[in-house]
Amino acid sequence: MHAKYIFYVFGILILTLGISLTIQSNLGTSPFDALLVGLAKDIGLTVGSWEIIISSLLIGCDSLLKKDKPEILGLVTAFVTGVGIDIWLFLFHNTITPNVWFSQAICFGIGLIVIGLGTAMYLQTNFTPIPIDRLTLTIQELARTSLFFSRTFIYLVFLVLALALNGPIGIGTVLTVCFGGLILDWFMPLTKKLSNSFLARSVTTSKCDKDNTI
Repeated sequence: MHAKYIFYVFGILILTLGISLTIQSNLGTSPFDALLVGLAKDIGLTVGSWEIIISSLLIGCDSLLKKDKPEILGLVTAFVTGVGIDIWLFLFHNTITPNVWFSQAICFGIGLIVIGLGTAMYLQTNFTPIPIDRLTLTIQELARTSLFFSRTFIYLVFLVLALALNGPIGIGTVLTVCFGGLILDWFMPLTKKLSNSFLARSVTTSKCDKDNTI
């Protein structure tokens, strides 16, 4: 059980690392993150704080779609994600500031791939996902479609909102909309194998420890 939470937290940390790298690249972020950055610049508070606030609204939307009680535990994931984003951005503020297009492209590319990896990792734990990811899964289930389609649909909705709030929209945003879902789809089977191996090894280690104690 503890191993699952470790895998979950590690996945969130990787995810937030990727988000922070795309923000620092200045090439544009995912539509959702662009909305958060736009709100932080125009209204105040941190990007992580807006992650928690907007996630609360998404929990309500997901509840309406499923006609079920709000998944309040989603706020736990949103809180961990928000804190993670703010910590990475604080660390990167004066250390990772690419100024030329080549370094910006590398920073963004690494960030986009890391986002897919981190998302796929923490989803394997079956712990309550980030509200935007839960909404992605809900739309996938209701529409009986792929993760790529549901993810792209949500990205397009937030793209419109981010544009309205002058969020950091750029070539990176277009690339995220086009390839974010594909990258997540590609990492899902790989992280499933990694998760199963990690959890199985943890169970074996725990069993050996108990046997040695006895």
